Amino acid sequence: MSQTDQDRKMLEEMPKEKLLDLLFYHIHNLWRVDGLYFLGVEEKFGTEAATEIDTSCWRLMGKLEARELKNLLGIKENNIPALMRVLKHTSWSLDQRDKEIEVSEKRGVYRVTKCRTQETRIEKELAEFPCKNVRFTYLKSFTEEFNPNIEVKCRVCPPRKHPPDVWCEWEFQLRFASN
Repeated sequence: MSQTDQDRKMLEEMPKEKLLDLLFYHIHNLWRVDGLYFLGVEEKFGTEAATEIDTSCWRLMGKLEARELKNLLGIKENNIPALMRVLKHTSWSLDQRDKEIEVSEKRGVYRVTKCRTQETRIEKELAEFPCKNVRFTYLKSFTEEFNPNIEVKCRVCPPRKHPPDVWCEWEFQLRFASN
């Protein structure tokens, strides 16, 4: 039996609730590493360089996640509801504890109402992270990979001012081809 098979067996034997706790723990740890890495680059080279590196990484991650999750989940449709269903399964979305998602046939909205990353920066007396470019690049490449006829728009995200109960909000709509 391979080590992977042994690991799968070990996980299969865990109670479902513990397995879910473990899954969310590891997702949070991935984001913890992302944040610690960013802080290290930011400290050594500044926010602009760290953001540039982060943006480049998340551009590629968006494409990879869209393609691989669509396949893993067996999603055949490429409409707004299917996009939002796949987006909900990303590590970014699963790590957002406080979010609101609206879905219709013509429009999807993804809103983060409390952001642990931003709130942690504030607790550490750091400025809000101007995450708009990083997140927009990620969501744009995710959406283009999923369906190039869907566009994403940033409605609010730092560094732009935001209401106290919304850190960022993203809108997804079908582009209509002109005749």
